[in-house]
Amino acid sequence: MANSIKIIGIIPSRYASTRLPAKSLADICGKPMVQHVYERARQSLLLTDVVVATDDVRIEAAVKRFGGKVVMTPSTIQSGSDRIAYAAQSISADIIVNVQGDEPLIEPRMIDQTISILLDDTDAVVSTAVKRITLGEDVFNPSVVKVVLDKNNYALYFSRSPIPHVRDEKHGVNWVDNFTFYKHFGIYVYRAEFLRKFSSFQPTMLEQSEKLEQLRILENGFRIKAAVTEFDSIPVDTQEDLEKVRAKMRMD
Repeated sequence: MANSIKIIGIIPSRYASTRLPAKSLADICGKPMVQHVYERARQSLLLTDVVVATDDVRIEAAVKRFGGKVVMTPSTIQSGSDRIAYAAQSISADIIVNVQGDEPLIEPRMIDQTISILLDDTDAVVSTAVKRITLGEDVFNPSVVKVVLDKNNYALYFSRSPIPHVRDEKHGVNWVDNFTFYKHFGIYVYRAEFLRKFSSFQPTMLEQSEKLEQLRILENGFRIKAAVTEFDSIPVDTQEDLEKVRAKMRMD
């Protein structure tokens, strides 16, 4: 089935990142971060092609140097999904995959798991990936986005706060021993027609409050189905994250 469906991975890569400017070009073991993301996405068995969507000529030049495909987008675009929606206007595809540009350790099999949700469930219009949290500190870390799911693995809500709140438990760090918490990975798989619809929505109150673009989908009455994965990753938001990724890649 997948062979007859055109599935394009688009990597949004913004130069002016708030917490770590120019992180897409940060050197990791001799390659810019965007190249690591691109090469891992290319290992996906389900993606037909991979393109970088950027707002900066320096990132454009770096992508061209390693032989990647790149599309220029306006610098006024704020969210990754809005950036890929803009880039997708010039790309023919049935399914568009938002592969975050700050995930140099993303597992290609996670990408395929998330794509498979839309291939297997014709009712789903957006999918994403989540993993059970095993470290209590992650529940309380606002950089780790949490999600609660319904019984069919559709997202009920995403938050930087601990969700669900466990009212009768006093020792929060031990919550993960007795309750299930999921962290969210910023990969989104869209049916192309829904991505066009999404891009027409205005930013919403909860999205702006949490700084989580996926809440715009929920606030407009649509659903996001999650692939529960066993794979992990380290998104690069800070210099500390970058050093963790460098250390892990050196070990591997």
